Amino acid sequence: MIVLRGSGELGRLEALRENAPLVLVPTMGALHEGHLTLVRQAAVHGQVVVTIFVNPTQFGPGEDFAAYPRDLDEDLRLLAGTPTVAVFAPAVGDVYGRPGEVTVRAGRRAEGLCGALRPGHFDGVLTVVAKLFGMVRPSLALFGRKDAQQCLVLEQMVHDLRLPVRLLDVPTVREPDGLAMSSRNRYLDAGQRQRALCLARALAAGRACLADGQRATAAVEAAMRAELVAADSVDYAAVRLLPELEMTASIQDGRVLLAVAARVGPARLIDNLALRVERGAVMEAGLMGGGDAAGT
Repeated sequence: MIVLRGSGELGRLEALRENAPLVLVPTMGALHEGHLTLVRQAAVHGQVVVTIFVNPTQFGPGEDFAAYPRDLDEDLRLLAGTPTVAVFAPAVGDVYGRPGEVTVRAGRRAEGLCGALRPGHFDGVLTVVAKLFGMVRPSLALFGRKDAQQCLVLEQMVHDLRLPVRLLDVPTVREPDGLAMSSRNRYLDAGQRQRALCLARALAAGRACLADGQRATAAVEAAMRAELVAADSVDYAAVRLLPELEMTASIQDGRVLLAVAARVGPARLIDNLALRVERGAVMEAGLMGGGDAAGT
């Protein structure tokens, strides 16, 4: 595993590219089993390059950029036990140049949910991912399904800008009790960690409503919100149509996203379920492409 600490070292990837396609797994570090699962899935498709970069442009005023967990040595130790062939861990100044440089503006899929509550967040995500695509030049990039809106906004960018990279979303990795793995889980003490399970319970309640035949969006959202009483505050408990994230009053056959966001202690947590509703059956689905649930 080679470690590249600046863009001037990216030429070392060329020899790797000659042997097999490069597959990118972008991260902000603070790695956990969810990230490592992405790496292992990526290795099926080619040679894995992991980026570790805490991107300042996707954090808004008062958000946790300064406090976001950083431990590059530990991240490298974890990646050493995976099929990763290269790690790119640049400095901020190496990724962003002078003020006023060209950026990417998110499209319609960023207008609701987290996009409505975190102005500019997805612009920052798209800008840094576009830069990483240009630097590493992967054939394929993998993203975790937990960040559902991010996956869909990225898919729109790749399509609309005709970028030469294929995207794949990988199912959310959960703790045994159902909590979605997240770097921000490190902020939680034992009591907060227990209360954070309300997000997974909310999604289970929404899915149960659909499985029982409920098709009124308001009723499904109410069932989810009722499970979020343990949170300190709730940003949303929402049903959206996939892949465009449109609102709907009534859920028809097709793909839908159940999405929740809430604050527990110092952490803002998100979670979701992508589901396919067909002839009364409810099953898990993917986000991007044709909605393959397996993420392969």
